[in-house]
Amino acid sequence: MKVYEAPPFDPESDAKLKVNAALVARWLTRFLEEECIRQRGMKKAVLGLSGGVDSAVSAYLCARAFGAENVWAVRMPYKISSPESLSHAQLVIDALGLNETTVDITAMVDGYVLQSEVDMSPLRLGNVCARCRMTVLYDQSAELGALPIGTSNKTERLFGYFTWHADDAPAVNPLGDLFKTQVWQLARELGVPEVIVAKAPSADLVKGQTDEGDFGISYHEADRILVHLVAGAKAETLVSWGFDPQKVRLVYEKVARSHWKRHLPTTAMLTDSAINEYYLRPVDF
Repeated sequence: MKVYEAPPFDPESDAKLKVNAALVARWLTRFLEEECIRQRGMKKAVLGLSGGVDSAVSAYLCARAFGAENVWAVRMPYKISSPESLSHAQLVIDALGLNETTVDITAMVDGYVLQSEVDMSPLRLGNVCARCRMTVLYDQSAELGALPIGTSNKTERLFGYFTWHADDAPAVNPLGDLFKTQVWQLARELGVPEVIVAKAPSADLVKGQTDEGDFGISYHEADRILVHLVAGAKAETLVSWGFDPQKVRLVYEKVARSHWKRHLPTTAMLTDSAINEYYLRPVDF
């Protein structure tokens, strides 16, 4: 009798990351309709459009859910931002027919930086820019009566590759449970311009900077590891399956070190109604 042998595990396979992109697009459109329009009564949306694939995908989903005439795209360049970021954002605006405005945050950022922090590191400068952008976005939402929509993907969130109380601050995020490689799949399904989908993701703070250069690992490699880690696999198990030990360790440590960024501020508990520490009612009084 022939004994069945399981096929060898392929650590370079993306099979676990494949999604039905058409179904995901419909589901996320319905999510925005239900969560924003029906539940909150918000019929307009505003989002920061960076020229990258994540914000482009959010914009395409918002155009479907709210109608392009009810979506405002805000471009917020800093003086060292790449001109390509603006032009790629314009491709999305033109393709969808979105309302748009451009708010140059240079004076806003430099009002702080040049006053006393002229030797600020790129990391700190990036955090200041991100928080200024979110300030603009929330103020625009107040002016327009529109709900700010998030653009952060699951890989960034697990790696902590965002500025706390900035990039991941909007109350509604349609992409937060999609790994970066899944966002790319969704982008192609939605018809995001290929020049945006194919370019190397970048925080656009330093010339030549890329997300993957900052990570020390590609999104594809990271997602192949993350999809198993979040499902409960141990790091040593992944190594036994053939994943590179150094890359598994890198991914595991990035997730572990950034746990705090995925939560509200930690509150010192004094009572049994400490919000988010103990008081976890799904609906408040």
